[in-house]
Amino acid sequence: MKIRAAVLERFGEPLEVQELDLAEPKAGEVLVRLVACGVCHTDLFTASGADPSGYSPTVLGHEGAGVVEAVGEGVSSVAPGDHVVTLFSPQCRECEHCRDPRTNLCLAIREQQGLGHLPDGTTRLSRDGEPVRHFMGTSTFAEYTVMPEIALANVSKDAPLDRACLFACGLSTGLGAAINTAKVHAGSTCVVFGAGMVGLGAVAGCRLQGAERIVCVDLSEERLELARGQGATDTLAGGPDTVQAIIDLTGGFGADYTFEATGKVGVMRQAVESARMGWGLATICGVAGKGETLEVVPRFLITGRRVAGSSFGGVKGRDQVPQLIDRWLAGEIDVEPFVSHNLSLDEVNRGFELMEAQDGIRSVIDFG
Repeated sequence: MKIRAAVLERFGEPLEVQELDLAEPKAGEVLVRLVACGVCHTDLFTASGADPSGYSPTVLGHEGAGVVEAVGEGVSSVAPGDHVVTLFSPQCRECEHCRDPRTNLCLAIREQQGLGHLPDGTTRLSRDGEPVRHFMGTSTFAEYTVMPEIALANVSKDAPLDRACLFACGLSTGLGAAINTAKVHAGSTCVVFGAGMVGLGAVAGCRLQGAERIVCVDLSEERLELARGQGATDTLAGGPDTVQAIIDLTGGFGADYTFEATGKVGVMRQAVESARMGWGLATICGVAGKGETLEVVPRFLITGRRVAGSSFGGVKGRDQVPQLIDRWLAGEIDVEPFVSHNLSLDEVNRGFELMEAQDGIRSVIDFG
């Protein structure tokens, strides 16, 4: 079938919306009609050429939600008409990692996905007979996409898809960092660095876990106001004195849990140094630039602080994304303030411009 999609032709240049060919789903694959897709920083990170694992040409986009149109042989967990959220972090439920509660990093299709292929080592996207690679196994800057069954979460049809798409990446990453990775304890003190989509999700996750005090740090007063709406009890303007300010706020000890959601290694260091002596846990969610390293003074670790990484918030997507969406529908999570701009596919580059200008939290492409 012919589809319209936003193609990354060359790094550092605008995406080009053009017509491509999309083949039918093979065994274990699903054809999805996209309804909405968030424009995430990871898409911009790849388009800019900063991602060392990036490739082109490819159809970007991974924060998608849509409706199943057709399924390939052997597909049993979704059927035509089901509403789904796309998962760049799949869940086969069978590999060693999927069977272990300590991680969500499914091993089943990791290698081929990283090469821009579907699990059989080929693509369903093409142009004039030449293959176009898939991005993060999803390629949701498109009217339709073909994806592995194990990379789709079957969600409630009561959930508006132009909001549910945020659970495909940013929102679940933040929520899960607090709920799954850090396992925040009730009554604890938390500090979240960064009030973008992931940071705001972490604030909400800390609130859901019963944290008594939630401090959010950001440079933008507008974003800090959004953090208060998600449950932040205190806010701080970021800067070189942030660590000392947090130490002062916490009686000289630091926070039980800190979360970094900026991707800046200097802020990651602040997250470690703001964690409490004895048992403080710093959870790193942000993706740093190519070649960057995190420097930590060993005595911060020797005196009991720990550092954890969190990919997609430790969320096992097929099982847990539907549960998070149910909590949203039950009124526990306020998604509405996160959607700042509604765009068409032809305006995808505008989404990148808004992100670079820090205008709002998330632009969502509406496919109609």
